[in-house]
Amino acid sequence: MRRRNLIAAIAGAAGAMLLVTAAAGQTGAKAVVDQAKAQGAVGEQSDGYLGFVRGPSDAAVKAAVDEINAGRAQLYREAAARNGVTPQAAGAATFQQVVTLKLQPGEYYRTPDGRWVRK
Repeated sequence: MRRRNLIAAIAGAAGAMLLVTAAAGQTGAKAVVDQAKAQGAVGEQSDGYLGFVRGPSDAAVKAAVDEINAGRAQLYREAAARNGVTPQAAGAATFQQVVTLKLQPGEYYRTPDGRWVRK
């Protein structure tokens, strides 16, 4: 049963995250983060949050990353409550979906052991 809950958390959190990201449109935080990802400054971390590949950039990029990460934290808490898993498990499960379905070639992701890898 726990495995089923984790799979549900993956689908729920990933779907919700994609909806929130889409709702943000191509302006604001999403556009800033998308540009930073394309430049290799920001990447997806194995905990389901955005991180800095080369340390924090300018204030606008940091603010955009913080905004998106705050939204993700809320989604992971909601998915965890619905599915009987921890928010950390929901975030980690969503990471797998994001790397597989959303990360573009050339963008970075951070493995659980802390290494940044280019897709």
